[in-house]
Amino acid sequence: MNNKINYPLESHWTTDEIISVSEFYKSIELANSTGIDREELLYNYREFKKIVPSKMEEKQIGRAYEDESGFSIYRTIKFARENTRDTIKINQ
Repeated sequence: MNNKINYPLESHWTTDEIISVSEFYKSIELANSTGIDREELLYNYREFKKIVPSKMEEKQIGRAYEDESGFSIYRTIKFARENTRDTIKINQ
C-alpha cells in the first residue's frame, strides 16, 4: 500500500467528513491489495456517498484518486457489488 498518496479532499468538508472519506479511500486500497471485508467496504462507500452524492463529483474525485493511487473506485465498488464473497480482494 502506498503511504504517500495525496487523497483528493475538498476544503469545504468537515473534519468528520474528511475522516470518513479517508477511511473510504483506505478501504479501496485494501480491496486492491490485502483484502477487506465486503460489508465494511460497502458501508464505507455508503458513507462516502452521503458526503459526495453527485455522480459528477464522484467521477471527478474518482479520477483524481485513481491518478494518485492507481486504484479505481468505480471498478472496486462494481466488483464488490457483483461478488458475494465475505472478503473482497481484487487481483491486479
